[in-house]
Amino acid sequence: MERRALQDLQRWQARPHRKPLLLRGARQVGKTWLIKELGRRSFDRLVYVNFDESAAARDVFDQDLDVGRILTALALLDGGGPIDPATTLIALDEIQEAPRALTALKYFAERLPGGYVIGAGSLLGVAVHEGTSFPVGKVEFYDLHPLSFPEFCTAVGRGDLAEVITGTDLTPTVPLHTVYADLLRWYYVVGGMPEAVASYVSSDDVREVRRIQVQLLDAYERDFSKHAPPSQVPRLREVFTSLPSQLAKENRKFVYGLIRSGARAREYETAMAWLNDAGLTHSVRRITAPKLPVAAYEDPRAFKLFGLDVGLLGAAARLDPRVVVAGDQVFTEFKGALTEQYVLQQLVAIGDMDPHYWTAETGTAEVDFVVVHGSTIVPIEAKAEVNTKAKSLRRYRDTYHPTLAVRTAMVPYGTEPGLLSLPLYALAALPRLIDAEVDPAPGLPFTSIGRSITSEEVARLIEED
Repeated sequence: MERRALQDLQRWQARPHRKPLLLRGARQVGKTWLIKELGRRSFDRLVYVNFDESAAARDVFDQDLDVGRILTALALLDGGGPIDPATTLIALDEIQEAPRALTALKYFAERLPGGYVIGAGSLLGVAVHEGTSFPVGKVEFYDLHPLSFPEFCTAVGRGDLAEVITGTDLTPTVPLHTVYADLLRWYYVVGGMPEAVASYVSSDDVREVRRIQVQLLDAYERDFSKHAPPSQVPRLREVFTSLPSQLAKENRKFVYGLIRSGARAREYETAMAWLNDAGLTHSVRRITAPKLPVAAYEDPRAFKLFGLDVGLLGAAARLDPRVVVAGDQVFTEFKGALTEQYVLQQLVAIGDMDPHYWTAETGTAEVDFVVVHGSTIVPIEAKAEVNTKAKSLRRYRDTYHPTLAVRTAMVPYGTEPGLLSLPLYALAALPRLIDAEVDPAPGLPFTSIGRSITSEEVARLIEED
């Protein structure tokens, strides 16, 4: 597969003042594959250790944290001779299982400044928040998510379609609307988990895809017992298994009473924080007003809780793939749930957009997502299929007069003053479309896909200019 993340990691590799990189993401989103592919394509040698599998690797870091000794020990474990830091990628997988290895990243940053070190883990967020000794300021972070829709298109052999929807000119999508819409419905079924996508590409068997998705969901629940505090395991399962019913409601605000009768927020706050830290869920909080900084206008009592992947959500809901692909009306309400899960998933994959949602104080209007891009706040109304009536978005625009508003649905691309009609399948183009509409200095790449530009790159751009 081709992952956009591979290009981002190659940019990290090319930076002269890089720090060790921590690659975060839920289990099975492709972290190990990504590291090994980077090593294969871009380095003379890859030294790879998995702390979940190798007690010897953990022992290397349980002694002192002398970088020279560690490199010698890793070279012996690898069996390939002395490590040349200038041409070798050192990959420390499941690093949360070796807290001393996390601490060692500080010394790699200070004493091996020209080296290439990546730590990866499926529970890194949990480890950090549980107080693991952490090299603050000495590492960079990169979050890996399931395949986005453009990456799915590329995986199924339609890289030509992916190229169009990641650009700024979407007019070529109009005559191909049906082709994109059919592919998107398949993405709703398959989702973006690499193993499920690979199975679909190789076998075209949705039953096998569902089997893989169910196995992944079971593996996540087994992780609760293995890694979470025992007192939280029942609550983790209750929250995790309630996601389909939470999102099936017309109002997708999280309701504790759907977990069990009489449930209260204080009983489940720790469990939800654990799920978010593990990358298995995403909380989208309500804002009372679309103003910067949006965090100052969050309503802590109201939020929506989404899952990791649209395909996994369908599997958790035991949804027959045939009704999704056929657009069957028997699941009309859940169609909206899949659509919002999909939109959230694409916004998360874009990065740096900080999704929230807005409702009027009276509860008579709701905009599904409000995102921040640079200093621009953009409301997004998400609709399943072709329904483009958006009374709530109209009320938002009349009240707050945003520079740009977005209505996304299963409709062809179109624009009118202040309003962008964006097909669901073209959400990846959103940052560039916002820039084209509101950027006061066109052509100056203050951001690149999925991450903020670094100060070193700003200096390089100025020097080159």
